[in-house]
Amino acid sequence: MRTIDRQWERAQRYIGEEQFIAARAALETLLTRVPGDVQARLLLSSVLLKLGRLREAGDQLLAVARSLPDDAAIIHRIVYCLHQVGESAAMHDCLDHPAIERSCDPGLLVAIAHMHQLLGAHERALALMDRAASLGLDDPDSRYFRSLQLQFNGRLDEAEAELETCLREGPTYGRAWLALARMRKQTPGHNHLDAIATQLQHVEPGSEHHAALEFARFKELDDLGRNQEAWDALEHANSIMHTRVAHDSLRERQRFDAIIDLCNEAFFAGAADLAEDGAQPIFIVGMPRSGTTLLERIVGNHSQVASPGELQDFPKQLRWAADVHGADILDEAVLERAATLDYPLLGGRYLEQTRWRVGDKRYYIDKLPPNFMLAGFIHRALPHARILHMRRDPMDVCFSNWKAMFGDSYAYSYDIATLAAHYAQYARLMAHWQAVMPHAVLDVDYTKLVNHPETVAREVLAFCGLPYEPGCSEIARNRNPVSTISSPQVRDSIHQRALGAWRPYETQLEPLRKALALSRQSAA
Repeated sequence: MRTIDRQWERAQRYIGEEQFIAARAALETLLTRVPGDVQARLLLSSVLLKLGRLREAGDQLLAVARSLPDDAAIIHRIVYCLHQVGESAAMHDCLDHPAIERSCDPGLLVAIAHMHQLLGAHERALALMDRAASLGLDDPDSRYFRSLQLQFNGRLDEAEAELETCLREGPTYGRAWLALARMRKQTPGHNHLDAIATQLQHVEPGSEHHAALEFARFKELDDLGRNQEAWDALEHANSIMHTRVAHDSLRERQRFDAIIDLCNEAFFAGAADLAEDGAQPIFIVGMPRSGTTLLERIVGNHSQVASPGELQDFPKQLRWAADVHGADILDEAVLERAATLDYPLLGGRYLEQTRWRVGDKRYYIDKLPPNFMLAGFIHRALPHARILHMRRDPMDVCFSNWKAMFGDSYAYSYDIATLAAHYAQYARLMAHWQAVMPHAVLDVDYTKLVNHPETVAREVLAFCGLPYEPGCSEIARNRNPVSTISSPQVRDSIHQRALGAWRPYETQLEPLRKALALSRQSAA
C-alpha cells in the first residue's frame, strides 16, 4: 500500500475514534507529499473545526479555493464549507467557475442555487433552478424552493402557481401551505381552508409540517375574521414548535448581562478611528417583524445605496476574530474572548467579505435583525458605520413574532413567557446601546414611519450622511429581491394595516400583556 493511502486510512481511523489531534497530524503528513489533494484539505479543515481552530480551517479551504478542480460537485462542497467559516468573498468567486455553467446535473444545480441564496444572489439562484427544471427536475422540494425564489424576486403570481403545483405533488408539505397562505389576503370565495383541513388528517402529529399547517390555518382564518378559530390554530401551532425547539431564557439573560458588562464606555474609549474610505455599511437591526424590511426598502431606494439583504458576515467575522466556530450569532465562548479582540482587524475582515456586493455605490445595507445584540461590537470595529434600530410597539411586534413560524430560528417566539422575556432583554440592551454610543444608533419608530414616511425618510437619510432624494418612501418602485417573510407585503405601498394587529385577540393575549409588564420589571 502506498504511503499516501496509508496516511489517508490512518486519518480516517483516527477520526472514527475521535482522536482529532492524531488525525490532523496524519493529514498534514499526507499533504506534504500531495499538497494539491482537495479531499485531504477538506477533511483537514473539518478536523481543525473539531479542534476549535476556525482560522486554520479557513486557511485550508482558501488554499483549495485558489486552485479549484474542474468538477462542479466538488466545487459545491468547497463553497458549502467556505460558508461554514464565513468566507463569503471566496464563495462568490468559486461560484463563477465555468464547471458550474457546464453542469447538466439538475440536483446539483439546485444545491448550488442554495449557495447563491445564502449569499443573497437571488436572481442567480432562480436562474439555476430554472435550468434544473428545464433538465427535467420536478418534485415537491424543488418546486417549493423555486417558488420561494420567484417570490423573493417579486414574481408573485408565478410563485403562487408554483406552490399550487408543489402541493398537488406533495400534499402534506406544510411549509408550502404556509407560504401559499401568505401570498395574499384570503377571502370567503378564495381560500384553502378545506384543503388544509384535509391535509391535517394525514400529517404526522407533532411534526414541523403539522405546525406549518396550523400556522397556515391561522393565517387564512385570521384573514376571514374567524378570530376564535384562528387563535385556536395559532395556539396549537406554537405549542407544537415550542415542544420541538427549546429556548433558555435564563441563559439568554446571562448572555445579555455579559454584553452589557463588557460594552461599557471604557470599551469604546479605546476604539481606533479608522479611515472612512470605500463603501460604508448601514446596519438595520431590531426584533424580527419590527419593520426592518420596510426600512431597508426605503433606504435602498436611494441612488447611492446598495441593498444586498440579510448578511451573516458580521457575526461570522466576529467568530473568526475570536477563533471560535459555532452556529449562534453570539455565545459565551465568543464573549470570553471579546475584550481582547483585534477590532480594526475584525472591521477590515468584514469589509473584505461584503464590499464585493456593492458595485459602485457609496453605501450598502446590512439588514440582519439580531445584529442588535452585536451593535457595540459593530461600532467598535466599524466606528463610521451607522446603525438604524427599528422599534415597534411591544404588543404588535411580539404578536407578529408569535404568529410567524421561524423554523428553528428565534425559538423564544413559540411561548408567551419566553417571548415576553426576550422582548424585555432586547429592550434593555437597546437602551444600553443608546446610553453608551448614542451617536451611532438611530431609533426609528414603526408607527411614525408608516404614518409619516417622508418625514422619517428625511431623518434616516440625514443620520446616514445621505442627501435627501424625493420618493425614497415609495417602496413599490423598489425592485430589489427581498427574502423575508414580508416579501409579498413590501411590494405594495406603505400602509397602516399592521398597526394594532393584535387587538382582535386582546382577550387571548392578556397573558402576553401581563408577561411583558412583569418581564420589563424584572429586566430593569
